Amino acid sequence: MDKVAVIDYGMGNLHSVGKALEKVSTKTKVIVTSDKKKINNSKRIVIPGVGAIKDCINSLKSEELLEVILENVKKKPTLAICVGMQILLEKSEENNGITGLGVLNGEVKRIPNRSDIKVPHMGWNQVEQIKDHELWKDIENKSFFYFVHSYSCFSSNSAIAMTEHGKKFVSAIADQNVFAVQFHPEKSQKNGLTFYRNFLNWKGEV
Repeated sequence: MDKVAVIDYGMGNLHSVGKALEKVSTKTKVIVTSDKKKINNSKRIVIPGVGAIKDCINSLKSEELLEVILENVKKKPTLAICVGMQILLEKSEENNGITGLGVLNGEVKRIPNRSDIKVPHMGWNQVEQIKDHELWKDIENKSFFYFVHSYSCFSSNSAIAMTEHGKKFVSAIADQNVFAVQFHPEKSQKNGLTFYRNFLNWKGEV
């Protein structure tokens, strides 16, 4: 049986992500793990993330998982969620500035403070699909997904979806075998489960 590894580095909505994947999985075993061997032996990986980006990167370093992630994202279908997505970008201005892993093109900046929008951006919002992709299968364009974040990527050469909160930001990025989302599929009910099912069926090609 194929395996998908949800990488456990102490940061992320691990239980909900794992349960949502299990709910739609028919041929894939879901493992939530920090075990390097199990991650390397999986067919695909999920990088979750909540909280501050510096804490997430420090946790990955302390668990000695940074190199494991970099090695696995080179060759297998990878899904990164929320701060998991931001970690894969080039840099973030959060925590006075921090360098990301540079797997994906783009920079993370704080959502501007304005009287007409709330920060953090929390709740349901539309995801506009600006490019076709297998992970959008059976998901209508401009469907609603659930967001919780104060920082966003506003431009990327690999952007595949955009969302508006005061101004447009990148809500999904796809590059080769990597798909990254700012929203939380595990909190997005039917659309989120469909998205996870599509990920489990995806061969990792744009």
